[in-house]
Amino acid sequence: MKISSVRYLIKEGFKGAWANRLMSLASIGVLVACMVVIGLAILISENVNVAIGNLEQQNVVMVYMKDYNWALYSDSLELGTAENADENGISESDYVIHSEDEARALCDKISALDNVASVEYVSSESGLESVKANMLEGQSEYFTFLDDEYGNPLSAAAKVTMTDMSLFDDTIEKIKAIDGVDTIQSQSDLADQITAVKQGIYVAGIWIIAILIVISLVIVSNTIRVTMYNRKLEISIMKAVGATNAFVRIPFVIEGILIGLISALISEGLLYFCYRVATETISTTLGTSDIVKYGDVALNLLLVFVCIGVYAGMLGSFIMIGKYLKREGSEFAAI
Repeated sequence: MKISSVRYLIKEGFKGAWANRLMSLASIGVLVACMVVIGLAILISENVNVAIGNLEQQNVVMVYMKDYNWALYSDSLELGTAENADENGISESDYVIHSEDEARALCDKISALDNVASVEYVSSESGLESVKANMLEGQSEYFTFLDDEYGNPLSAAAKVTMTDMSLFDDTIEKIKAIDGVDTIQSQSDLADQITAVKQGIYVAGIWIIAILIVISLVIVSNTIRVTMYNRKLEISIMKAVGATNAFVRIPFVIEGILIGLISALISEGLLYFCYRVATETISTTLGTSDIVKYGDVALNLLLVFVCIGVYAGMLGSFIMIGKYLKREGSEFAAI
């Protein structure tokens, strides 16, 4: 195709959009509304993911080890049977973790597992202090006998956080399989709830986006339909003198793409303004800073809007012009 023909077709596409500017503006308005709603759904999803991510980090799993304290307070061991047993009847063969180095080595094994975000070693002393600190006021006084002189019943532990809560049960099973792990204290119900919320948001977002894209296609198709009605005589003449289907179709496709691109740019600016006002209000009212910054997702949102606009414009144009090209120009009025 010659350059002059390409220029002519692009010019015709812009001319068509301008000639039916009221309908084009209506289409742009509806497309902008759809894109803004889609953008809000994406931003809400991102912010919920951040909130859920923070909640996941708080859903800590405590992994207790088979150390000396475990052996001392265990009901499953027969103490005092070994020749090298100490005064409590415990020998080194009765437990797995004999030193802090071995405990930290076990933490390293847990850290190497997939889906483990971080592992923190917690000594029995630190664990006891943490338990006392979380007691109600005055309760800790009743546990002052738990010191170096009278003994600490807590075993050394590893504080584990996970990356993906949907893999929670599988990760727990892998941790249990490590030699030296005794019991695991976790909030499995919370993990299930987090996974359900994330899946629900994902499914709802997909449905919202799909419905709005269909609406966008209908609006753009109707705009192109009006343009074709106004140019039906011109199209019939072009076909009569031998114009190809592609030559007839391109101006309408360009018109649809132009409407989509303009809608994408307007949507980006409008969504930025709305989101900025909303986030400033939330930050001031709730005093929280755990909000996704628009600049972090601005480019991705613009790409989404452009893709939606171009896709809706092209497909809507192809649908309507395709109906005409399957018929003769004289039957255009029947569309």
